[in-house]
Amino acid sequence: MSFFDLALVYDPARRSCDLDLSDDCDLAVDETALTPMILSIGLDRRAATDDPLPAGRSEWLASAGISERRGWAGDALDPAGERVGSRLWLLDRAKATETTRLLFLFWLDEAMAWVKRETGRAPDIAATWLRRDTLAWRVAIGDDAVELTRSFG
Repeated sequence: MSFFDLALVYDPARRSCDLDLSDDCDLAVDETALTPMILSIGLDRRAATDDPLPAGRSEWLASAGISERRGWAGDALDPAGERVGSRLWLLDRAKATETTRLLFLFWLDEAMAWVKRETGRAPDIAATWLRRDTLAWRVAIGDDAVELTRSFG
């Protein structure tokens, strides 16, 4: 399957992405699965109403408002009910436990659900504790892979 997206490049030092430019300074096109994978993992999906928000998100024990649940407002307009991004942000204050690793895997799988629908093949997803507080994770679609680490307190 071919992909056609504006290319994103990841800067590991800043842990952020930006649009890529070709040699003639036009926006580059990415025909791999990397850009949609980066978007699926890196964008914040709206938290479900029963998702506990990270501590400190709602001041004064007030009920969580629209902004505390994050996500893209355009999701509400999708006739198929598709959602963009991942709920990995809900683990911002999580501790390094097996439950955290399992939630991380579950939410990676949820963010990448489109792969099976689009390609007929499930993505390869893995997450293992590299050190006591560092989770190494990998998502691959065919030959394209995103591999990073995430620290937990």
